[in-house]
Amino acid sequence: MLCIVPPHLLREIIKHGDPGLKKWAINTVTLSEQVRMQRQTFTSHATMAVSQQKERQIYDAKNKTTLPGVLVRTEGDSSVGDPAVNEAYDGAGWTYDLYKDVYGRNSVDDKGMKLDSTVHYSEKYDNAFWNGVQMVYGDGDGKIFNRFTKAIDVIGHELTHGVTQYTAKLEYQDQSGALNEHISDVFGSIVKQYSLKQNAKQADWLIGQGLFTPQIHGVALRSMKAPGTAYDDPVIGKDPQPATMQDYNDTTEDNGGVHINSGIPNHAFYLVATDIGGYSWEKAGKIWYKTLDLLNPNSNFEYMATCTFEAAGTIFGNSSPEQESVKKGWDGVGVAIKK
Repeated sequence: MLCIVPPHLLREIIKHGDPGLKKWAINTVTLSEQVRMQRQTFTSHATMAVSQQKERQIYDAKNKTTLPGVLVRTEGDSSVGDPAVNEAYDGAGWTYDLYKDVYGRNSVDDKGMKLDSTVHYSEKYDNAFWNGVQMVYGDGDGKIFNRFTKAIDVIGHELTHGVTQYTAKLEYQDQSGALNEHISDVFGSIVKQYSLKQNAKQADWLIGQGLFTPQIHGVALRSMKAPGTAYDDPVIGKDPQPATMQDYNDTTEDNGGVHINSGIPNHAFYLVATDIGGYSWEKAGKIWYKTLDLLNPNSNFEYMATCTFEAAGTIFGNSSPEQESVKKGWDGVGVAIKK
């Protein structure tokens, strides 16, 4: 189970939040662990249901934890009065469209998997996650977090964990785990840019912008443009992400820092995309998408860099401006490419 809010942020809330915030943060951590242990027992309704076209189903858990919940909107239905339902529906649609129209991928598994989502999971649940078969969104506690469907890049991020599940299968530990998070951040950001028709220069490169309430001193969960600057608040702490290998965090927490050290490849992609210019899904995104087929479950940063360099050469030619941009991007964060 892969969540958008990192465990270190929830631990800060438990340490520094008021009694109510501590309660909901502990509830989030406890539920997340229960779901993690139950993942293999989930029904396979999403993996078995396939379609040759976009097929979305949105369910309402009604603040319970039984999945998927009550079906409230299906493909082609008009919008409803619940913004969480409509945002989950629209975000899944934009993600599907990006992968299908730009990269030729037929849904998460490339075999037409239906995109199932559940909103209003549990009570004041401070997270969103992909559980291996579907998306699940909490409503947030209302003091620190807004509803998790509010940020389209969060939806793209979590659904991309499914894409990685069916391609590179990156182990969720240490550098391969950080790459797993990184790839989701990359395509989550691209989904947002694609929906807004923003080029690389216009994009904010923030992950989860809009999730924090006005009470929090922060703009997003992460910044690809400037890792380590997304938030600095007495309750949730300071953004711990490094931007270069010089500040790599060698830790045993968070599965070896998967949500922390992902800032390094994130920044590399930002440097590549802005150096190439134009729409990030057209060139930089295509390089990263092709790289998914070149990685192995235990790939590290250096191997990722080398694979992106190779992918750029395959798509755009060796010594092409795009390939040189890839090299400059990884050089900019201190990761070597093996030629």
